[in-house]
Amino acid sequence: MQRLHNSIEALLESYNSYGLVNHSGGANLPSRESVEDMLRGLDELIFPGFREDQVLNHDNLNLITGEKVNHLARELIREVEKSLAFSTRISGCRNPAITPCGSEGCHAAAELVVEAFFEELPRIREALNLDMRAAFRGDPAAKSFEEVILSYPGFEAITAHRLAHFFWQSGVPLIPRMMSELVHGRTGIDIHPGAAIGESFFIDHGTGVVIGETTVIGRNVKLYQGVTLGALSIKKEEGNRKRHPTIEDDVTIYSNATILGGETVIGRGCTIGGNVWIVSSVPPDTTVYTKAGEQAVKAGQG
Repeated sequence: MQRLHNSIEALLESYNSYGLVNHSGGANLPSRESVEDMLRGLDELIFPGFREDQVLNHDNLNLITGEKVNHLARELIREVEKSLAFSTRISGCRNPAITPCGSEGCHAAAELVVEAFFEELPRIREALNLDMRAAFRGDPAAKSFEEVILSYPGFEAITAHRLAHFFWQSGVPLIPRMMSELVHGRTGIDIHPGAAIGESFFIDHGTGVVIGETTVIGRNVKLYQGVTLGALSIKKEEGNRKRHPTIEDDVTIYSNATILGGETVIGRGCTIGGNVWIVSSVPPDTTVYTKAGEQAVKAGQG
């Protein structure tokens, strides 16, 4: 048992030497389990009756919705407050929305963020309705809207993204990344919560898709599996500038295409073929594809 005692002492010493402890003696960080539960609850609120066994009807929908909103609001306020307090500790209060930055200020700011989130939720549902219709329209294998909602990983990923993106834009740290990575683990689709994605967005199949933080995606864009919208290698101190591409409206990008760079713009109506590598802009209505091992460009063939 002496060896076990020595191991405990060594472990405690490593806490002192290297840290990596969730603010022992101070406020906790957001709970991964709580964020996962909230994401599940929000999914149930967005798609009533699709995610739970509870039978809904016209009479009980109002009551159940009110109960869920009040429960989720309390949970969100608690976790957002932890996140804002963390941001204040490490970098000071840079977001005017979370001033003052004492414990009471963080609680009040968390309440404001969560109230604004629930005000925005009907518009998020509206955007997801368009995404769902784009998936149904864009995949001949889809037999119903319900099938898209219940089983499509790309739709699950964009649902979580539209929720996480609100908190990202609101200056809430940690929670948006936690939301996106929880869904990344389930679907294999990695969308940074900072990415700006327009309506009627569809990811078909989806495994291995990567969409970086400063990506901008327009309307009616369709991606297939393995697509990377990424950054060229830059220094850490350059991280605040636009590093990822812009994809304009009505673009289709086929499997395993890689598009890199903050100045790269894929013009409206383009078709990007599978397995291509793009690090410079492509004019509108252009097809980029591989032919006999060479990358080719065809103008005017969106």
